[in-house]
Amino acid sequence: MGVLVRQRPKGKGNPWWVFINHNGERQAKKIGDKAAAEAVAKELRERLAKGDFQINPPKKARTFGEYAKKWFDGHGETSLKYSTQKGYDSILRIHLGPLMATPIDQITRADLKELIYGKLKDGLAPARVMRIKALISVILAHALEDELIVANPASRLGRLIKGKDRKADVNPLTREEARTFLEILGEHYPKHYPFFLCALRTGMRLGELLALQWGDIDFRGGFIEVRRAFVEGEYTTPKNRKGRRIDMSRQLAETLKELRTERKRETLANGWKEFPELVFVNSAGHILQHPNLRTRVFWPALAKAGLRRIRLHDLRHTYASMLIQNGESLAYVRDQLGHHSIQITVDTYGHLVPGANRQAVDRLDDDVSITYGQKTGCV
Repeated sequence: MGVLVRQRPKGKGNPWWVFINHNGERQAKKIGDKAAAEAVAKELRERLAKGDFQINPPKKARTFGEYAKKWFDGHGETSLKYSTQKGYDSILRIHLGPLMATPIDQITRADLKELIYGKLKDGLAPARVMRIKALISVILAHALEDELIVANPASRLGRLIKGKDRKADVNPLTREEARTFLEILGEHYPKHYPFFLCALRTGMRLGELLALQWGDIDFRGGFIEVRRAFVEGEYTTPKNRKGRRIDMSRQLAETLKELRTERKRETLANGWKEFPELVFVNSAGHILQHPNLRTRVFWPALAKAGLRRIRLHDLRHTYASMLIQNGESLAYVRDQLGHHSIQITVDTYGHLVPGANRQAVDRLDDDVSITYGQKTGCV
């Protein structure tokens, strides 16, 4: 029995709570700062000593699933991108079944550890498990703000998930392989040559390429504005909600000019009502379907070129690796790719910088070049 004052979670600026344990019943209340919490606790201790206090019967806690739905209908649908909403909805339906019926104030760290380890044992990729954990954590963080729980049991559980090194996911084509790939496209799939040249010369994400419009291309200035992406069947903002400007090579600019001229001829020949806004379209003038693009053009072209099967996303890695091999800075690569921070660029491509390690150790040497042999007279 007693009244305790604690800060949850510990740390500067976080709220202080008063915890009451009386006659087998417990109650917690967020007060604010430490001084106010101590004052409330002192008053409660005096009332308990006089027998002038009774804990109100606790309200039935809503389940995690009920609160998650409320959070999703409110914050989720107003603050999250459509593609993120779909991803979260999938996680709630497929991966959080055991958690959904649990009262939200009864979820423990042990429960969440068991869920995380179970998903990893089931063979889910660490990145996927990390997204599951992140969704649980953000929902519980909102529940903490709403005073439904006194601490977030999901905090700092990410350390349990050992993700793959970013470098392990990078499988770029070499410069010669990229040249061979483009030659095969020009010979066997000429209509799709501009799309893949654009991928290799800009590093744009697949959704950004699909959503590229003629109005995004500045031929005079020599750059492309990335303003939107096509993801999960919807147009949305680029990743990180930020657009960017990408420098355009002369080869790509000339190819896109020729494509625009050809597209005007197609529009007239096919009787389309208007010139398509999209740069890359199918034979009907509509947006490309990336599953067809991958299975009917990309992989067959790789096979004809005698190259290994890679992902479409690896063309983005190819672009980055060729820039780095040309001596461009990681800061420039970051800006071209639209990374949220340069740390992502360093983690993913830092090992590709030519001679980076050798230059790093050489800079440790003194300005005066004196060898061991010169110092000892052994030369």
